[in-house]
Amino acid sequence: MANNSFLDQLKNQYKNGGMHIRLLAWNLAVFLTIQLLIAILGDNHPLLDDIFTMPSNWYGFVTHPWSVFTSIFSHFGFLHFLFNMIFLYFAGQMFLQFFSGKRLLYTYIFGGVFGGLIHLGLSYALPMYISHYNQVVGASGAIMAIFIALAVYKPKLSVYLYGILKVPMFALALFFVLKDFLSIGESDNIAHFVHLGGALFGFLSVRKLNTSSNIITRLAKVVDSIKVKVTDRFTNPKLRKVQGRKPASKLKDDEYNVTKKMSQEQIDAILDKISRSGYDSLTKQEKEFLFKQSSK
Repeated sequence: MANNSFLDQLKNQYKNGGMHIRLLAWNLAVFLTIQLLIAILGDNHPLLDDIFTMPSNWYGFVTHPWSVFTSIFSHFGFLHFLFNMIFLYFAGQMFLQFFSGKRLLYTYIFGGVFGGLIHLGLSYALPMYISHYNQVVGASGAIMAIFIALAVYKPKLSVYLYGILKVPMFALALFFVLKDFLSIGESDNIAHFVHLGGALFGFLSVRKLNTSSNIITRLAKVVDSIKVKVTDRFTNPKLRKVQGRKPASKLKDDEYNVTKKMSQEQIDAILDKISRSGYDSLTKQEKEFLFKQSSK
């Protein structure tokens, strides 16, 4: 009974504990998977790097494109994993006081990916600073994006270091950014450009926050539109039609252009609604309209 109760508590925490708890759980699952593979294959097996680490050069990235995503959930050392998860827990918890879980997820994923791409880009522009890195691994860039986004949005929000020293968020964020900037080129086994790239994304993620031009809003719209198309393509047999057909309507050019513009405006409005409230908030008529448009 006690074991069942403990498992039930874990399931309840995962389901109701917030997005930061789910991110912690996903990182833990990957960490345990890596440790299991190390125990079976050995810690130098190439499969580990092929799956979980991002190469620090474009050739390696092109041959392992998934690595820019998997690396942001991967940790090989226990202390690296522990410190990142502590930072993620507290930063994520504070982030959710002001933003949604969906925004936290997108900031983590896209912030981490952006940091990795910045690192890859600078591997050519500034090779003398990056040549000593073979692989990049860890959630640090993604967590930095969350922390900087929070610090830019609420700069006067205070945290207590060691439970004693009260420090405003902007000062702590400035310290981390300057520390990474001044440490560029050091052989300390830390990918500082990944951190700085994540920080830049975090800053951009809260610019023009309540407008359609906000970077997270734009990315969410793209992701939601892809999810709608993929989901509907596999779940609605009416959409499984041969592509490339011309419109059956015999409207004149001007009339057709006007109709097309109105349809596009309606699509944009529906995608905005999905971005704000999710796909389930659509009416039956709006879903049917998307179905028809995606089959053209």
